[in-house]
Amino acid sequence: MTRASVRGPLQWAVVVPVLAVTLLAATWTHHAHPAVLVAIAAVLAGSVLAAVHHAEVVAHKVGEPYGSLILAVAVTVIEVGLIVMLMSSGGDGASTYARDTVFAAVMITFNGIVGLSLLVGAAKHHLVSFNASGTGSALGTVVALATVTLILPSYTSSAPGGEYTPFQLGFAAVASLVLYGAFVFTQTVRHRAFFLPVTSDGDGRVIGVIDKDDAELLSPPSGREALFSLGLLVTSLVAVVGLAKLLSPTIEQGVTSAGLPHTVVGVVIALLVLAPESIAAVRNAARNRVQTSLNLAYGSAMASIGLTIPTIAVAMIWLPGELWLGLNQTQVVLFAVSVVVAILSIVQGRAKTLQGVVHLVLLAAFVVVSVQP
Repeated sequence: MTRASVRGPLQWAVVVPVLAVTLLAATWTHHAHPAVLVAIAAVLAGSVLAAVHHAEVVAHKVGEPYGSLILAVAVTVIEVGLIVMLMSSGGDGASTYARDTVFAAVMITFNGIVGLSLLVGAAKHHLVSFNASGTGSALGTVVALATVTLILPSYTSSAPGGEYTPFQLGFAAVASLVLYGAFVFTQTVRHRAFFLPVTSDGDGRVIGVIDKDDAELLSPPSGREALFSLGLLVTSLVAVVGLAKLLSPTIEQGVTSAGLPHTVVGVVIALLVLAPESIAAVRNAARNRVQTSLNLAYGSAMASIGLTIPTIAVAMIWLPGELWLGLNQTQVVLFAVSVVVAILSIVQGRAKTLQGVVHLVLLAAFVVVSVQP
């Protein structure tokens, strides 16, 4: 991974996070003017790019798969913060914001990030290779998490509709943490080699792993630089949460004015919070590090469910209203097809551009049925 320096006060990656938090503080109570909203949107985009930059610096220091894990957890913090803020403000879609956002994150990671990574990587390198054992275990964990938290509530009978009883919600929260914790232990301690970028032969068959970056790349940043970037990463993510919160009423009003379902708000939120990981995943795919891209994709889906649902479950102690987690029939079908396609894409440990196109078409189908059920 190449590393851009973050030294010097005039570096854009240093200036943007500082500018973002300054703008956030200055406009927190007065942000209704169109010009202010445009400025917020522009700085929000810059904050996303700054977050990607600093996450890559930190990842270069700690190595894989820790770098992917750091970014996945950091982005999930954004998602949780936005969901809690939106739910606390009430509104017609408050009871389903958590479900809509988490499911949108799963579909975007399953089909958007994975699809773009496979398409970009295979288009540039003919075939892309990855460790099917590591990626398959990540996929299996995400499927288990989604089943417990998003699918079962639609079929239980103790609570109405797509709700869980308090006991069931407590179980889902604990189960989510157990599954996520078990996977992190597997990824970072017990079987770390399964999640490292791989080398392959001319036919795309895996022949080894890459434990370190190529020799021609820059040496890792110093501990001081890594800590500096970690601080700026946190600053960028806080700015993204806050600025997205300021934009959320405009997003909700736009969705309502366009006559679109409230589920579209969840899709927009998920697109915002997953932008850093999407950019990082595509960059790694272009460098023929698709394993890292898949770590980011499935790690994001896993963190989105495994950390968001327990946090929301605890927040429901004081948040007003109901919490609907169960998916509708259309969403269940889309998720099931996405899982089948994902299995077929990773089972051989190599992929062509075709797999990327298939995933992206499924993402487009998800967007279409979200906009027009």
